[in-house]
Amino acid sequence: MSFDAPLLVTFVAYLLLILYLGIKAYRRTHSLGDYILGGRKLGSVVTALSVGASDMSGWLLLGLPGAIYLSGISEIWIGVGLLIGAYCNWLFVAKPLRVFSQHANNSLTLPDYFENRFNDRSRVLRILSAIVILLFFTFYTASGLVGGAILFENSFGLDYSVALLSGAFIIVAYTFIGGFLAVVWTDAFQAMLMLLALLITPLAVISGTGGVASVWQQMQAVNPESTQLFSNMTILGFVSLMAWGLGYVGQPHILARFMAVKSAAKLISARRIAMVWMVIVLIGSVATGLAGIAYFADQPLANPETVFITLSQNLFNPWVAGIITAAILSAIMSTIDSQLLVSSSVISEDFYRVFVRPDASEKELLAVSRAAVIGIALLALWIASDRESRVLDLVSYAWAGFGAAFGPVIVFSLFWRKMTALSAVVGMTLGAITVVVWSNLSGGVFELYEIVPGFLLASTAIVVVSWWRPEQNSDTLEQYDRLQELWVNS
Repeated sequence: MSFDAPLLVTFVAYLLLILYLGIKAYRRTHSLGDYILGGRKLGSVVTALSVGASDMSGWLLLGLPGAIYLSGISEIWIGVGLLIGAYCNWLFVAKPLRVFSQHANNSLTLPDYFENRFNDRSRVLRILSAIVILLFFTFYTASGLVGGAILFENSFGLDYSVALLSGAFIIVAYTFIGGFLAVVWTDAFQAMLMLLALLITPLAVISGTGGVASVWQQMQAVNPESTQLFSNMTILGFVSLMAWGLGYVGQPHILARFMAVKSAAKLISARRIAMVWMVIVLIGSVATGLAGIAYFADQPLANPETVFITLSQNLFNPWVAGIITAAILSAIMSTIDSQLLVSSSVISEDFYRVFVRPDASEKELLAVSRAAVIGIALLALWIASDRESRVLDLVSYAWAGFGAAFGPVIVFSLFWRKMTALSAVVGMTLGAITVVVWSNLSGGVFELYEIVPGFLLASTAIVVVSWWRPEQNSDTLEQYDRLQELWVNS
């Protein structure tokens, strides 16, 4: 049997398993609430692994190892910033958001939550937040499609366009069929595959090249600066890398998992599982990039983001390589499916049901959600059709957009009683616009990652507007007090 045959067989077997989970989830999806949040029935383990998988995405196996391979260990500060941000998100945001979203008129989406939290009858907050989600998730989804295309291109020798379409078809298929349950079940399985792949690949390289000391020496021989934690690091550069952690509090696909867990109490064990998983995979991802510097010392890779793919295919027999290839696709799929689902729920729940057909049946809304999955995927395909697109660039833009637009609004809405709908609108708008404008400027202070000015300006706007015109509506204030009491007692 040739190399390609066992690789393909293993890969197809994995895809059939994912499709099976999608069909199984379909049989348990009977309403829009099931399709969007799985009926709020997730357990601790599934919640933890699903959050991790949907968070890390192809960035973990393509973008981060590629950045480490290209620039050295100094890129590790992205991972440090993410660990701090993720832990704070689990510790401070997860529990109150779960309680607030359920008891604020059973909010199924973030736009739904924002409108119900502030009793915004103008619908401006719902429309604005829905637009932000569709805008930045389209770019985020495109990043995953680029990652899938790189995988198929390098594994099976497909043309980039064919590889792009193949990856998109697979991901859209099971998301279209099974909705939220299909997404979280496959995410949990994919998280374990990612963990396995990121443990064995760097270990295999280190073992095959004579140990850690030998790899370190080869790295220094290739590029002496690759082993330095602060190589060519400026203050702006360091702050930019650490600032990735700010993005967590504004990511809709991660926050949706908090909203869907069975009870707030289960978030404690889920947090512990999620953080252990995250520490291990980030170490594995960094180690893979560093090992690649030594392994490909004589033949540098043209595309740094293929370092993990190329290592796995060079180091392992075809059957193991097939499993690792499936793990890479898992990382890509686990985020795209979540993004497609959140975006489709925005269209069905926040636009169609609110503005087009308020009396639409559950069956009709499910059909709209599934149609939206296809429509958003097509738009993302168009963006991803640029062969020069880089996964890390697309992810960083979308991550900053959500972090700056939604992060401050989420945090203040949970912890500040007198925050108003007006301050939320101003903060969200300023955060999103700052990211879009800042990312198109360069030189000097504009080298700072756009999430930093976006987050700071949005937070400042919320504080200023809320102090200027604090919440006066007695119903809104009473609702906040009731929600806070429920959260504390939970």
